Amino acid sequence: MTQEDLKIINDAIRDIPDFPKPGIVFKDITTLLNDGHAFSVLMEHLAARYKDYGLDFIAGIDARGFIFGAALAQMLGTGFVPIRKKGKLPYTTISEKYSLEYGFDEVEIHIDAFRDVKGAKVLLIDDLIATGGTANAAASLINKTGAVCVEACFILALNFLEGKKVLEKQTKVYSVIGID
Repeated sequence: MTQEDLKIINDAIRDIPDFPKPGIVFKDITTLLNDGHAFSVLMEHLAARYKDYGLDFIAGIDARGFIFGAALAQMLGTGFVPIRKKGKLPYTTISEKYSLEYGFDEVEIHIDAFRDVKGAKVLLIDDLIATGGTANAAASLINKTGAVCVEACFILALNFLEGKKVLEKQTKVYSVIGID
């Protein structure tokens, strides 16, 4: 990716100070999504990066991972698999719990999400990695189905929260933009 392309993507992401609470600068990707040129630059970069990975599926984390994952799956000619919050999938699922600051949450995947493709090569994608709890649980789910999470991809990585380091114990991790 060129520095110019990286600037186009970075400039299309809006900072919202003090959201959802004072002291936090929220990275709003809606402005990236509604900028056709910036979104295209991002998706062309991701398609070029992953075109030779031999991926069978792309799995996106609820809900912003669906946007990037479905678009990339279409570009690469692969299937798309949603990883959802508990209780949102209609068929038989397996689930993985993960820790939050105050309690737990859970993500699920259909037991047949990868259509019985033995050792299916799967890319996990989401918009952002912070502490890594959701992404770590999602990668674990992929592997529990008998598929292989070959890499996890994020548009933004909040490196100072070290979620990327946690996830790297389980799979390779790539982020387009790292924030230190």
